[in-house]
Amino acid sequence: MSGHIANPGLLGSYLKDRRARLDPAALGLPSKRRRTPGLRREEVAQRAHISPAWYTWLEQGRGGAPSAEVLDRIARALMLTEVEREHLFLLGLGRPPGIRYQAIEGVTPRLQRVLDRLDPCPALIRTAIWDVVAWNRASAAMLFDYGLLPPEQRNVLRRMFLDPRARAAQYDWASAARFVVAAFRADVARAGATEQVGALVDELCQLSADFAAMWRDHDIRAPGEAVKHIHHPQVGEIAFEYSAFAVDGRPDLSMVIYNPATAADADKIVKLSMATPRPGQS
Repeated sequence: MSGHIANPGLLGSYLKDRRARLDPAALGLPSKRRRTPGLRREEVAQRAHISPAWYTWLEQGRGGAPSAEVLDRIARALMLTEVEREHLFLLGLGRPPGIRYQAIEGVTPRLQRVLDRLDPCPALIRTAIWDVVAWNRASAAMLFDYGLLPPEQRNVLRRMFLDPRARAAQYDWASAARFVVAAFRADVARAGATEQVGALVDELCQLSADFAAMWRDHDIRAPGEAVKHIHHPQVGEIAFEYSAFAVDGRPDLSMVIYNPATAADADKIVKLSMATPRPGQS
């Protein structure tokens, strides 16, 4: 431990409360002869693989600040949700934990409705490893309908480097592709998902010499904001103001919105979207 606990009194109270909420019997622990509900301090310490004295000091607000690794162990021992884990870090270290990658197959109906309401702005949700898990009708019409692909193939980099249609849609494909690789590398590292993308990176390096060369450059870029120009085969040139936002409560997910740069661009999207059925997402 080093430094000081950000909020020692609040941290101790929070740990005691979470400890009291656990059912010993459900965790295979004896439930008889307990003076208070929940787990004992030494039981939490054992589950977290730390010394009972150290855990006791944390509940009492003594000693230095715990490391992020120790807080992670305690969060698992107390079976905290992601929101509760974040609160633990804020109390213990004064900062939220780093993004932790989680595999995801879809989004909640509420989040999908948000995407749908953004029409005529193309919008999609992608994971930290740039798998696309949700999109709206405008995105399917103007960019690509990921519903045409099996879920395991719905990755932005796969399409950028392996789909000739993606290359043809870019006015400066090399620049756009380099940006995608650099931003992808930053997101993967931030999410601690390097191992999860190993197979994808190896595959792309084998199938695309362009990707292999760009990956070797080790460039890093923040997704941020930019203006994106594409050439659509039906309506011609379209300009978008590109923005990416973290999804509240799920920092490993990003909502990407392509706002039409001009009223004329918006009109083109509306006309094309009206002729496009809502994408079938699964």
